[in-house]
Amino acid sequence: MKVLFAASEAVPFIKTGGLADVIGSLPKELIQQGLDVRVILPKYGGIPAKYREAMTTSVTHDIYVGWRKQYIGIQVLQQDGVTFYFVDNEFYFNRSGVYGYGDEAERFAFFCKGVIETLPLLDFQPDVIHCHDWQASMIPVLLKAHYQHLPFYSEIKTLTTVHNLKYQGVFSQALFKELFGLSDDHFTGTALELHGGASFLKGGLLYADRITTVSQTYAEEIQTPYFGEHLDSLLRHRRDQLTGIVNGIDYEVFDPMNDPHLVSTYRDSLPKKQLNKTALQERLGLEVREDVPMIALVTRLVQQKGLDLIQHVLPEILSLDIQLVVLGTGEYDYEEMFKQAALKHPGKVSAQICFDEALAHQIYAASDLFLMPSQFEPCGIGQLIALRYRSVPIVRETGGLKDTVLPYNEFTGEGTGFSFRDYNAHDMLHTIRRAVFFYKNDRDAWLKIQMNMKKGDFSWKKSAQQYIGLYKEMVK
Repeated sequence: MKVLFAASEAVPFIKTGGLADVIGSLPKELIQQGLDVRVILPKYGGIPAKYREAMTTSVTHDIYVGWRKQYIGIQVLQQDGVTFYFVDNEFYFNRSGVYGYGDEAERFAFFCKGVIETLPLLDFQPDVIHCHDWQASMIPVLLKAHYQHLPFYSEIKTLTTVHNLKYQGVFSQALFKELFGLSDDHFTGTALELHGGASFLKGGLLYADRITTVSQTYAEEIQTPYFGEHLDSLLRHRRDQLTGIVNGIDYEVFDPMNDPHLVSTYRDSLPKKQLNKTALQERLGLEVREDVPMIALVTRLVQQKGLDLIQHVLPEILSLDIQLVVLGTGEYDYEEMFKQAALKHPGKVSAQICFDEALAHQIYAASDLFLMPSQFEPCGIGQLIALRYRSVPIVRETGGLKDTVLPYNEFTGEGTGFSFRDYNAHDMLHTIRRAVFFYKNDRDAWLKIQMNMKKGDFSWKKSAQQYIGLYKEMVK
């Protein structure tokens, strides 16, 4: 079976969020399980030179975006056994950064049309085009509107995966009509119209043969008005074609046994994990103590991640005998909150307001507890890495956090972390206190949680099998 992933970012080439991790790792596992999976991305100016210089040009031609005739080149690179195609057009993609430009609709209209029109020239006819997030979501619309009557395209199925429903690619209907050559009937009733404009993502949700999102709970949540971002009625209408498949993580990238960033590699050894904690305490200027629980926060510092809950009770959290290590960037108020806490509590709080991949690995390895009190979380990757590095998660029961962290039950001994249900600062505070209590006062319980984490498997293996089953259903 042949599958083409169409997406706007992928590690190791370009990354702004968790989407890139998925596109960089899921195809590798699908290939290991016998599929022919390839990936197509824009060729951004920000892709490191070592990758750009290794690319070879496969095809060049012209396509129309509205009335504009534009050059398109496809460059190819093999990476970790996966064939990556890069859509080359310097006008659209050779810019600093990835998103946020005034011609965003035109850039990704070019990408969607380019993917479809280039396929016959690539000697690759996919059974399924797997479209990720809004930037690729007009591919199913265009296939049905303009191409599926042609023999090459007639049997191609499409799958749209929503990584975060909040980002919908909404632009004016006039712009859609110009860029895509779509008739008025695509903008009436239940078609592309959204918020008075039109939406790339809604097109993918409406026209794709199947829809997935990145956890089972998020698939249920987005069918409700609270989480549905004004698309809940459409998602309820298509619920029989909607599947939640939880993301995995790349067990080669996130492997405490072979992680080059760590002072001491380990698998399940708490004494070796402690060596990483001591090293991080020394590096960050924290008090060097074995007995104090280190709570980590590695995240974007934005409200969605529960930062307003932390802000509400931060003095109470810091009144506990804990250490708090924060890594991330985001909204100014939250950055300042942690900077001030670090100044006020030297030796107890470290605020690293930056993005540092190596330091992130060291924090996962050093921390005892990992805090993710998200307002919503389609899947989440932090808690999966924390579980892999044996840092016990404290999470809110939403989306993928609910699906991947089993709350600890002291009566049955089950559980891999601590969780709270309602989006409430004092519920979070109570849960943090409970986790700290078990760490400091019940060694047997702590070791039991460690044993439970050891049994979990959040690699891509099981999720890839679910995707394969879905692809087979689509093309049978």
